[in-house]
Amino acid sequence: MFECMITSFHCRHGKAYLFDKVVNTTFGQKEERMMTTGLHIAADIFCVLCGSLVGWKYETAQEKSQKYKEGKSVLERFKICGPDGSRYWAGHDIHSGGSDADDA
Repeated sequence: MFECMITSFHCRHGKAYLFDKVVNTTFGQKEERMMTTGLHIAADIFCVLCGSLVGWKYETAQEKSQKYKEGKSVLERFKICGPDGSRYWAGHDIHSGGSDADDA
């Protein structure tokens, strides 16, 4: 479901991860969202296997300090699982310490 984990975030349900690229997913419609870190255009991310909402993709960010998120996807840790139902827990955070309480 994912490739190239960049940093750890915190979201409404706990830990989440920001990725350059995610696979085995589909995207919902882009919409304007006011998040803790400012106004963003974002789209929900759904698992192609089960259809569950697993996160969101940042399309654009209004705040200059948030531009690094553009084109990247956030997956909520507790929602990520394999096709057999096993959980994909990251063994370590590549860049720990980042956080985001975005409310998508």
